[in-house]
Amino acid sequence: MTSRVYPRAALAILTALNFLNYIDRSVLFAVQPLVQKEFHRSNAEFGFLTTAFFLVYMFTAPVFGVLADRYQRKNLIIAGALVWSAATLLTAFTFNFKELLLRHALVGIGEASFVAIAPAFLSDLFPEQRRGRVLALFFMAIPVGTALGYVIGGMMGPRYGWRAPFYVGAAPGFLLALLLFAIPEPKRGQADVLNETTERGTLLGLARNGAFWTATLGMAAMTFALGGLSVWMPTFLSRVRGFSLQNANAFVGIVTLIDGVCATLFGGWLGDFMLRRTPGGYYLVSAISLLVGIPAMLFALYSSGGSLVPGIFVAEFLLLMNTGPLNAAVVNSVGAHIRATAVAINLFVIHLLGDALSPWLIGYVADRKPLPFALSTTVVAVAISSAILFYGMRFAPKLQPADPSRVAAH
Repeated sequence: MTSRVYPRAALAILTALNFLNYIDRSVLFAVQPLVQKEFHRSNAEFGFLTTAFFLVYMFTAPVFGVLADRYQRKNLIIAGALVWSAATLLTAFTFNFKELLLRHALVGIGEASFVAIAPAFLSDLFPEQRRGRVLALFFMAIPVGTALGYVIGGMMGPRYGWRAPFYVGAAPGFLLALLLFAIPEPKRGQADVLNETTERGTLLGLARNGAFWTATLGMAAMTFALGGLSVWMPTFLSRVRGFSLQNANAFVGIVTLIDGVCATLFGGWLGDFMLRRTPGGYYLVSAISLLVGIPAMLFALYSSGGSLVPGIFVAEFLLLMNTGPLNAAVVNSVGAHIRATAVAINLFVIHLLGDALSPWLIGYVADRKPLPFALSTTVVAVAISSAILFYGMRFAPKLQPADPSRVAAH
């Protein structure tokens, strides 16, 4: 496989696996009312299902990150994909809430090894100046996979039962994991232009790395918002706005699919464009898109009638624009030899402070207050994220002009 072909092949396979990853996650959100009807648990308990998934996910991710910075990453990615695909099949044997909780936890272990390592793997195949677009494509799986999960769950759940949609991603997951055996392991740092300073190249230095921590904390606040909205939006539309469950899932799925493709790719391109003009380009694009998204979020939560649809569409577009730039800011803030560990620490922090907390918290507040009020916590989180990222621009690493031969090779 040539040096020009195999980076693209690796990106295609890893992106396809990431799609299946997020389909599996969001199917539960789509069929949640059906599961609640069978198991008779509170909103807070069902919010805790996602919290439990992320607790396992974020505590195992640093372990896989350390392993990936010492051993061959490809084998760890394959093992993780096989584990979460197998755990997905366990849904067939899930007949009470505790078994559902266990199944969700096992999926978290498998997905942690995949998501913690794949961005570092891809960063050794593409130079810094292109990582906004590359990671936008890879992380486009978040909104698009989530959207497909809503659509698949919304279509299959009411017709075949809530367990049926979970089987969709299991078989392709096994196949794609095996295809990775054909991809060579890239040399660490082969595509980097930036030098590894103490702050960028050591774990002790990482504690003083302002570029990494502002990107991570800004992403954590954004993840709080996106995680909470992903879990509760179909329920919000069906309970508060009078949608049927099937129509609510279809609507959320279609909007997320359109916004996921357009906003994520546009944000990745815009981030790379701005990076050529200012070192803080990734931070700037993310901060502005989040700030402008706040009024649209308020329209989506508190308006009705004709303004509801454009409010949700615009709000989601602006939130998803920063996916590529923010992830590129994280991988560019550190050197290749600690990158997988740094990405794993990033995952730990953003889920601890983000979507491991928000579904439960929103459910807890919704048991006591109206659901729109509970979802308003996501607006506050977006405002905090924007402020952190504006501040983080001062820490962005200053890229030197790339070696044309190196960029051309990738």
